[in-house]
Amino acid sequence: MNITEYIAHQQKRVETALDRWVSAESTDPATIHKAMRYSLFAGGKRIRPLLAIGAAEAVSDVPVGIESAACSLELIHTYSLIHDDLPALDNDDLRRGRPTCHKVFGDAMAILAGDALLTLAFEVLAKLEGVDAERRIALVAELATASGTVGGMIGGQVNDLEGEGKHPTVHLLESIHRAKTGALLRASVRMGGIYAGASTYQLHALTEYGEHIGLAFQIVDDILDVEQSSEALGKTAGKDAQQHKITFPAVYGLERSREMAENERLAAHIALNCFDERAERLKQLADLIVHRNA
Repeated sequence: MNITEYIAHQQKRVETALDRWVSAESTDPATIHKAMRYSLFAGGKRIRPLLAIGAAEAVSDVPVGIESAACSLELIHTYSLIHDDLPALDNDDLRRGRPTCHKVFGDAMAILAGDALLTLAFEVLAKLEGVDAERRIALVAELATASGTVGGMIGGQVNDLEGEGKHPTVHLLESIHRAKTGALLRASVRMGGIYAGASTYQLHALTEYGEHIGLAFQIVDDILDVEQSSEALGKTAGKDAQQHKITFPAVYGLERSREMAENERLAAHIALNCFDERAERLKQLADLIVHRNA
C-alpha cells in the first residue's frame, strides 16, 4: 500500500485502541469523559503513534499490540494541547478546527481532562498484554522522561513561556523546541523500538532519527504559523508573533528555516541506513513531516 493508505490504516488501528482505552461518555462522571473524548477524537494526525508503529516495524516483522503502546503517546500529546490552550498559557480558542476544550467545558474541567489523559497514558503502558515487565518499565520511564522537566516537554514549555518577549537567540530557541516538541517525537520512535525489542545499535539509530524529525517538525510548525491561515492549520495562525515567541523564522528567517528543515529530513533518512528497506515507512513519515501544509 502507498503511504496515504498506510497512514489511514494505522490511524484506524490507533483510533480503535484509543476508543477501547478511554471510558465512554456515558461512564460516570460523564462530564470528564466527554471532555477527554472531545479533545482526543477531534481529528488529529496521530503523528506520534504513527512514528512508534513505524519504528516497531523497522525492528520486528510482527509488532503485535504496538497500537496500545502508541496510544500512550497520543494521550500525553492531547493532554499537553488541552493545557497549552488554557488562558493561563497560550489562551487559544481554536484547536484541530474547533473550539478548544476549555471553551466548551470550562477551565476547571479542561484541566481535569488533561490530568486524566496524562494519568491514563501510564495505566495503558502498565497494563500492556504480552509485554514483559522489563520492557513495560522501560516504556514508562521513556514516556515519563520525555514528558518531564529536564529536557522534556514540560521543561520546554516553561522555557517557551518564560522566553516570551525576550531577544530570540539560537541557544534559547534550541532549549525550547528540542524539549517542548522534540522530546516526545524522539520518545515516539524510541518507544516503538523498545516495544519491538530493538538492539542497542538499532535504538541509537532510531534516537538519531527522532532527534532530526523532532527538530524538523518544529521548524515546519513555526513556518506554517507564519504562512498558513487559521482555517488551514485548524488552530489560530500568527499566535507566535502575537505573543512574541521565540521561533525558527524569528531567529533565522523563513528561507533559512526551510533549508534547515530539509537538512533535518535528509539527516533523518541517513540515520536509518542500518535498517535498509525495513525503515521505508519512517523515511516517508519524515518526508510528510517536512512537506506538510498544516
